[in-house]
Amino acid sequence: MLLAPYRVLDLSDERGQLTGQMLAQLGAEVILIEPPQGTRSRRLAPFANDVAGPENSLVYKSLNRGKWSLVLDLAGNQDDRDTLRRLIVNADVLIESGGPNILSEMGFGPQDLAALNPALVSVSISPFGSTGPKANWAATDLTVWAAAGPLALAGDDGRPPVPVGVPQAFAHASAEAAGAAIVALIERSRSGLGQHIDVSAQQASAQATQCAILATPNGASTHYRSTGGLKLGDLLLRLIWPCADGHVSITFLFGSAIGVFSKRFMQWIFEEGFCDAATRDKDWIAYTVLLLNGTEPLSEYERVKQLIEDFCLTKTKAQLLEASLEKSLLIAPVLDIRDVVENKQFASRDYFDDLNGTRYPGQFFKTSETPRVVLAEAPTLGEHSTEALLNARSGRPALCPATNNATRPRALEGLKVLDLMWVMAGPAGSRVLADHGATVVRVESATRIETARTLQPFKDDQSGAERSTLFASLNAGKLGITVDISNDDGRDLLFDLVRWADVVLESFSPKAMRNWGLGYETLREVNPRIVMLSSCLFGQTGPLSSLAGYGTMASALTGFTSITGWDDCPPCGPYGAYTDYISPRFANAALFAAIDHQRRTGVGQYLDFSQAEGSLHTLGQAILDYSVNGRIWPRRGAGDLNFEPHGIYPCLPNDLNEPTWIAIACETDAQRSALINLVGGLSDQLISDWTESRDPGSATEVLQAAGVPSHQVQNSPECMTDPQLLHRGHFVTLPHNEMGEVTIEASRVHFSGTPTTVTAPGPGIGEHTYTILTEILGYDDDRFAELLVSGALE
Repeated sequence: MLLAPYRVLDLSDERGQLTGQMLAQLGAEVILIEPPQGTRSRRLAPFANDVAGPENSLVYKSLNRGKWSLVLDLAGNQDDRDTLRRLIVNADVLIESGGPNILSEMGFGPQDLAALNPALVSVSISPFGSTGPKANWAATDLTVWAAAGPLALAGDDGRPPVPVGVPQAFAHASAEAAGAAIVALIERSRSGLGQHIDVSAQQASAQATQCAILATPNGASTHYRSTGGLKLGDLLLRLIWPCADGHVSITFLFGSAIGVFSKRFMQWIFEEGFCDAATRDKDWIAYTVLLLNGTEPLSEYERVKQLIEDFCLTKTKAQLLEASLEKSLLIAPVLDIRDVVENKQFASRDYFDDLNGTRYPGQFFKTSETPRVVLAEAPTLGEHSTEALLNARSGRPALCPATNNATRPRALEGLKVLDLMWVMAGPAGSRVLADHGATVVRVESATRIETARTLQPFKDDQSGAERSTLFASLNAGKLGITVDISNDDGRDLLFDLVRWADVVLESFSPKAMRNWGLGYETLREVNPRIVMLSSCLFGQTGPLSSLAGYGTMASALTGFTSITGWDDCPPCGPYGAYTDYISPRFANAALFAAIDHQRRTGVGQYLDFSQAEGSLHTLGQAILDYSVNGRIWPRRGAGDLNFEPHGIYPCLPNDLNEPTWIAIACETDAQRSALINLVGGLSDQLISDWTESRDPGSATEVLQAAGVPSHQVQNSPECMTDPQLLHRGHFVTLPHNEMGEVTIEASRVHFSGTPTTVTAPGPGIGEHTYTILTEILGYDDDRFAELLVSGALE
């Protein structure tokens, strides 16, 4: 198992327990430390057979498999606090999510932990981070989602925005934290020292805006929600369509990479008699430009969308999926949770773990060298107290602390990465390696422009391959080279980069790398120590493995789309390519564990990562509700099983006369009493009557002063000036060859001992080709000239 040498103490609640479960699935020993009444997640619905009780919570069961349970009364028992100190001395990682002051008040703050065990990696997960003007704000998953940006972008026209149907903000933070903890363990092997990792759920969740958060600081148009899609000015992009027996996700978009799929789709529509040749033959590559410059009227685009709807209504979901696979289209059915659990793709990969008749999301990666881990069911309260107490007295391997803590470089300094990722999910993951100091060489094609370069927001709303702020942010700190992989000299060059690299990352369709002669078995012959990760929608095997596409399609096929929206409306789904935002955290955790395993054993390996399989871990409670209770998770708008009230309420329009909103979610009776004192009751109408006479910022201030979890729903303009994001340094402005300067997102996690530095925005096309060839590979100018002449460098 990849992390077998490590011991983890999990003092978190539902806001951080996914972190410990991920580390357990990677092979670590994880001890869940609970208070006498049990961890808070044990009291959260849904419950098995709808019977409330500490052993019945499906939230708890979905987050705590594979752990030991130890009961300690840290608040009231000095002996138990001493026991925890003994455990800390022999631990590698400690996770907590109680807020900036809870453990500190008991003598277990970051400095106290470092004094007890200088080699300990301590991880704090909180709504807004451990410091800053909002560090102590009352917060829930919903209010953090509102603060981070993605809530503003999802929902139906004319209604309040909606969150994803299962809480996601702390899932993003927890998954980010798992990878960060392993990075710190890798660095510890060099310095001998642990450090404190400070994870803000707001910053982690901002990744789910697909960089739309960067629109305002870069002079671009703000993105707005639209039913089943998004709104860019007057342009309504549609992603969800009705069909004969439900709904499908269709990526009917344009540009050099996506436009070819749209062209094939229109050919099929033509063949079925739903459009004429002139419509079929529109310039689907340049269509966005034609719409934006007025050459193609928006009314014509609306006509095209209507004929697509008319066509889809004649087909079933199964027929559309079959055609998507046969014709290489970007179509995927919207599945409900039952469909997901019973899907043949997951069955073919033996993904779900079946324990006592209950199916759980299984291991979120497949590996060539280490056995699959099937985690035990979540422990009963205090089930392992005796074993855990015995473990408190067992020592761990000693580490030699570094002599000069002030000179620690970035955590992954010296790691060499060959990056063949593209679009969103892959580059978002490899960006983290660059933040931590790895040398990341990113390979592109100069003739087949990377899709991410065609995606908004564009600097000053001027499109171009060098003007995407999304690309600039996702690829910050990387070196760029253009290589024609189909060229023999280009392939030889790539093999030289493989010899140089410690890690190879790719996100092509499963057959592409093999067809180029670049499969893992071939690369391992070139570099036996290589760690290689392949990331695609559904993994390298199974009936859906050949389904090329984007996170919009994986979101539809994994249930995210079906559970997001209102019960009396069609599904609207989360914003954009949702699984592209959450899955990179799971891919990185597996990758970092494999890198650490290679460091300790010298053994490289291959990781088969399915974006769908990783993302399903954030829907655990919905999956268990079906598996245990036979209930298909519904769309609830902003409703929730555990919070009351839990909603999005209207406020005064802003200066542009646009509607504004505030998220309010009460967890405790004290919070509800405070809200009643302000608004006169708990009905949605009374709350709306109070909020709609106030602007969202002042309403939030009044509610927070009373201790009511709340936050204005922020889009890019509000995020840009958010004092908490500014305090955390979330936005970084850097010089850029084409844009002059560009604002991108900084690292989302703060490390106390090693810097996370953004050195440059994403590279221009082939910007570092000469540097990579001469300084990294040692080619002379004659060899460089030969490659130019051969066309290997495009």
